[in-house]
Amino acid sequence: MKRVILLWILAFILTGVFLVWQKMSGPTYEKRFDTELVGTRIKGELLRTHSINADMPVTIHVPDDAVSATVIWRRFPTDDPWTKLPMVRDGEVLRSLIPRQGMAGKVEYHVELTKDGQKVEVPMGEAAVARFKGDVPNTILMLHIFAIVMAFLFSTGAGFEALTNGSALKVLSRITLGFIVVGGLILGPIVQKHAFDAYWTGWPLGEDLTDNKLAVGALLWLIAVIRSRNAGPGNPAGKWWAVAAMLVIFVIFSIPHSIHGSTLDYESGEHIQVMVETVGRLFG
Repeated sequence: MKRVILLWILAFILTGVFLVWQKMSGPTYEKRFDTELVGTRIKGELLRTHSINADMPVTIHVPDDAVSATVIWRRFPTDDPWTKLPMVRDGEVLRSLIPRQGMAGKVEYHVELTKDGQKVEVPMGEAAVARFKGDVPNTILMLHIFAIVMAFLFSTGAGFEALTNGSALKVLSRITLGFIVVGGLILGPIVQKHAFDAYWTGWPLGEDLTDNKLAVGALLWLIAVIRSRNAGPGNPAGKWWAVAAMLVIFVIFSIPHSIHGSTLDYESGEHIQVMVETVGRLFG
């Protein structure tokens, strides 16, 4: 009993750690900044994902009335000239709007702040990249997220069960595969269809890293389920397939989500797969 409790405590902890990593490392996490301009401290965050149904707000909390700002942006990845948008003061907040883009359209942008003739740019020396996406129904999105989290949790539990020669490996392996199928192979494409108008952009149709790593994880857990049906002293390969599948899921979750996802090619109008940098190119 103690083994089972410790096993699942560790599985829950690892699940939480990987979820936080996925949230903070992904290219949709807000780009934070903290700088100073002529004695005024300025900190905040810039959006890196937004709905196609509205212009994207750029807001910075700056109580000092002497500070003004301009948003400088262009479509990504293009060589368009940079467009400047003055930010309007609304009390203690400076505001502006970047025009909305089509599905998977991206923009790169930064903010230039000015006070007493001095200037500072945020992010410093680089541009944040934001991608526009369609709105996904909350119920579908929440079910997708829940199933993926459960898939990671039970994958970890099944792997630990295999390592400790537990008797529940067969059941846990099947539960893991079930959550991967439902969350990744069924709900995942539905989410992507709403967001980027495509059910599947991984191999062989494209190079979407999220789809491809999901396919690898599902395949390995399918093999693990098949090989663990008779896992035991006479079939040690069964448990080692489960351990291998768990480790691969660890690797998959260590790769930031959507880092190589759908991108609108502004020249062709087609969706391609482009590495989504955490920041854009150096601007000049």
